[in-house]
Amino acid sequence: MTGRRTLLLMRHAKSDYPDGVADHDRPLAPRGIREAGLAGDWLRAHAPAVDAVLCSTATRARQTLGNTGIDAPARFSERLYGATPGSLIAEINATADDVATLLVIGHEPTMSGLALVLAGDDGTDPAVADRISTKFPTSAIAVLTVPGAWDGLEPGRAALTGLEIPR
Repeated sequence: MTGRRTLLLMRHAKSDYPDGVADHDRPLAPRGIREAGLAGDWLRAHAPAVDAVLCSTATRARQTLGNTGIDAPARFSERLYGATPGSLIAEINATADDVATLLVIGHEPTMSGLALVLAGDDGTDPAVADRISTKFPTSAIAVLTVPGAWDGLEPGRAALTGLEIPR
């Protein structure tokens, strides 16, 4: 596949903090369950159809994906938990060439950092970059356009075009 691709970077939904539960295993809070559903509604209504999902193995990220109702093949990666933008780019670079729209569900500060590191191509909206640098709340979705193949994605080579905060 050639041409433009869509990269959707989503922070997991609002999580709970139960006593005695390790950070990796924290579930979604009731608000997070609702907001993940709203994020799924937004994705179906406004984004191109999601062809594949790259998701953190953390419980709250997996539950976010489940509650969006997005039914696309998913790859779960431990590397997304505590990832740096560079290691996440490496994971995205491994995406199959036939995927036109990739949804990535991960954590902060990686999701906002990655959106800002990738931004810079023609079409980047400086106001969106400014909003993301100020705050990237739970369930937020950054929308980027990638000009070529996933294996060629590198810093400054995507256009940051939108930020949706489903509430």
